[in-house]
Amino acid sequence: MDKNSKRLEALLYHAKPTPGKIQVVPTKKYATQRDLSLAYSPGVAEPCLEIAKDINNVYKYTAKGNLVAVISNGTAVLGLGDIGPEAGKPVMEGKGLLFKIFAGIDVFDIEVGTKDVEEFIQTVKNISPTFGGINLEDIKAPESFEIERRLVEELNIPVMHDDQHGTAIISSAALLNAVELAGKKPEDLKMVVSGAGSAALACANMYVLLGLKVENILMFNSKGVLTKDNSSLSAMQLLYATDKKPMSLEEALVGADIFLGLSSGDIMTPKMLLGMAENPIVFAMANPNPEIAYNLAIATRKDVIMATGRSDHPNQVNNVLGFPYIFRGALDVRATKINEEMKMAAVRALAALAKEHVPEQVNIAYGATKLTFGREYIIPSPFDPRLITVVAPAVAKAAMDSGVAQNPIHDWKKYEEELLDRMGSDNKMLRMIINRAKTNPKKIVFSEADHLDVLKAAQVVYEEGIGFPILLGKKDVILALKNELGFDADVPIIDPKTTEEEVRRNKYAKAYWKTRQRRGISLFDAQNLMRERNYFAAMMVNQGEADALLTGYSRSYPSVVKPMLQLIDKAPGVSLVATTNMMITSRGPMFLSDTAINTNPTAEELAKIAIMTANAAKTLGVSPVIAMISFSNFGSSTNESASKVRQAVEYLHKNHPDMIIDGEIQADFALNPEMLKAKFPFSKLAGKKVNTLIFPNLEAANITYKLLKELNKVDSIGPIMLGMGKSVHIFQLGASVEEMVSMAAIAVIDAQEMEKNKSKK
Repeated sequence: MDKNSKRLEALLYHAKPTPGKIQVVPTKKYATQRDLSLAYSPGVAEPCLEIAKDINNVYKYTAKGNLVAVISNGTAVLGLGDIGPEAGKPVMEGKGLLFKIFAGIDVFDIEVGTKDVEEFIQTVKNISPTFGGINLEDIKAPESFEIERRLVEELNIPVMHDDQHGTAIISSAALLNAVELAGKKPEDLKMVVSGAGSAALACANMYVLLGLKVENILMFNSKGVLTKDNSSLSAMQLLYATDKKPMSLEEALVGADIFLGLSSGDIMTPKMLLGMAENPIVFAMANPNPEIAYNLAIATRKDVIMATGRSDHPNQVNNVLGFPYIFRGALDVRATKINEEMKMAAVRALAALAKEHVPEQVNIAYGATKLTFGREYIIPSPFDPRLITVVAPAVAKAAMDSGVAQNPIHDWKKYEEELLDRMGSDNKMLRMIINRAKTNPKKIVFSEADHLDVLKAAQVVYEEGIGFPILLGKKDVILALKNELGFDADVPIIDPKTTEEEVRRNKYAKAYWKTRQRRGISLFDAQNLMRERNYFAAMMVNQGEADALLTGYSRSYPSVVKPMLQLIDKAPGVSLVATTNMMITSRGPMFLSDTAINTNPTAEELAKIAIMTANAAKTLGVSPVIAMISFSNFGSSTNESASKVRQAVEYLHKNHPDMIIDGEIQADFALNPEMLKAKFPFSKLAGKKVNTLIFPNLEAANITYKLLKELNKVDSIGPIMLGMGKSVHIFQLGASVEEMVSMAAIAVIDAQEMEKNKSKK
C-alpha cells in the first residue's frame, strides 16, 4: 500500500462509521419513566445529598472511581511535536482506548488550549473533582516536569505523566533482569544515554533508585554530551551534566555497560557496540527505527542483551505493560497519588513476572515452543493475561504500605477475581491470533479475489504479514481493483478458466480423477470441474502449491463446502467434519459448535464435535470449559433431543474424564456460574466460567451465533472448519473485511499446526 492509501485508510478508520474512537455508554437501565426518574430528577437528589454529607460517597454513587482524564495541550504529540490540542485529540482518544481494553478503566480525554504552565495547572485542578485519576500526556519538557510536580502536590488523586514514567518503569524492569543475566552489580554499571528529554531523564532517575550512580551516567542531547557549563540545560538535565571534556558518543561508549537510546534511529554503529563492556545492555527505543537495528546488534555481538520499542523483536519496552495496571491498582485503593513506592512496585512485579512460567497462550501468540527467562525474554509480553493480576495488586499494596491508600483491600483473592472479570471486555484474543499467524506466514488462496472486500482482506493480510495471498478470479477485474485500492504488491493472480492455466488444470484434473474414477467421475468431468475456482483452489492446496484456502464470500455455504469435502481428505483418525465459531464477547472468547455442517448430529457425533472443539480452543490458547446445551437440565426432560445430549455427556465423562464438560444444561445456567452452583452444585461446571457451548443441532447453533453477532455486535471468527486434512475455511455469505482477515489468521495457524504435526511423524 502506498503512503497515500495508508493515509486514506487511517483517516477512514477515524471517521467511519462514527467519528473518533471512544464513546460514553450508560451503565444503568433507562427504558422506563421509573428508570429515568431514578437516573435524573427527582431520584438523583438522594445520592447528591449523601455526597454533600460525606464527599467520599462520590466514589460510591458515581463513576469517579473508575474514571481517568487523559489530559494534554498538544505540545509534544508522539513524533509530531507541537501540533496543538485539537490535532492531539486522536492520540488522547487512542490512549483512552488502551486504558479501557487493558484494564477496564473509563476515560474522558481533555485537550487544554494553553501553553502557560500556571493556566494548565489551574485548569486541571478545576476539573479534577470529576476524575479518580489524571494521566498527563504529550506535554513538552521542561514544562511537563513542573506541571506534574505541582499537580501531584496539590491534588489528592493519582497523577502521572506517562511519557516520563511509563518508559522508565518498563525499562527498569527490563534492566533489573538484564543486569542479573549480565552478572553485574548496579552500582558498578556505566551508562550512556542518547536523548535528554522527559523520558530519558525519568529513566535515569529510576535507574538511580535501582542502584546506578549519577556519576556513572553520561547523557547526550542532539548537540552532544551534557556539560555543567551549558547554561541552556534545565535543572533536571544539570543533574546528569558532567565536568569532563566534551566527547563523542563513540568515545563515551568505550567500556560502557549500558546504552539507553531515546533519541533517533541508526545513530549507534557496530563499532560503538563493539567498544562496550562484556555482556552489554542495549535499550534502543527510538521508534520506528531503533538507535541500532536489532538484527545488526545481535549479529555484531552475541553477548548483547537488547530491548527495543518494536513489537517485531524480543523485549519490547511497551508502555501498555505499565500505565493501565498502575492506574488500576491506584484507583482500586483510592490512592491520593502515584508515588515512587508504587512505581517501584510495578517495576519489581514486571521483572518477577518475566521469570515465571509463561502461559501457553502467550507461547502460542508468539509461535514459540516455550518462552523462558533469558536474553530474549527479560520483560513480559503485552499479551500476558497475568499482567492485570500481578501489577495492579502490587501497586495497590504499595499504596497501602506507603500510606496513600484511602480504601485498602482486605480480600486479595476476591480482588484478583474482580480483576480477571475485567479481562473479557476487549479483543486481546484477536490480537494474539494475528500475532501468532505473523510468526510463520503461509500461502493463502483467496478464491474470490475479484470481489472488492475479499481483495481488501487479502491486502490487509499481505501488508500485516499474516500470510502470502494467491488471488483467484478474473485477472482484469483483480488488476483494476488492486489499482483502486493502491495494492501494488506483486502477488500471484490466477484465473482458472484461461488458456494459460490449461496445463495446471489438466494436472489437477488427472489427480482428482484418480481419486474419484470409481465414484462416477470421468476425466472429462474432472477437467470441467477444474475450471471452477473452488475446485481449482482446493487442488492447489492438495498439491502443496498453497498452504490454506479461503472461500465462500459470494456463495451459499452448502454450495461451497461440497467441493471441499469432495476434494480434501479428513485429518488422520477423524470421521466427522464440523465447524465452530469463536465469538469475542464481553466475558472473553466463546466457542459455539456446530454452526454450519451437521444438521442433527447423533449423541456419538455430538461427543466428537465436543472433542474437536476442545482441541481447537486449546490450539488457540484457551482452556475449554464446555457446556452441552439443551432446553432441559440434567435429565429434567425425556425428549429425544435432550436425551442424546445427555448420552453424549455420559460418553465423554466415561471416556474423557479430564475434560471439563457437563450437560445437558440450559444456556442461562451454563453462563451464570452463581446460579448453576446454587441449583446444581454437583455439576463439573459449578463455579467455573464456561467458554464453549455445544448445541444439539445446527439450527440452534447457527441462530445463536448470528443473533449474538447482530444484536450485541459481537465479533465472530468462523465458521472454523474442524477435522479437515488441509487448512480450508469457508466464510459466511457476505462476511466483512475484518472477519475475513481474522479467518485468514486462523487459516494460517491451522496450516502451522498441520506442518508441526507432520514434522513430528
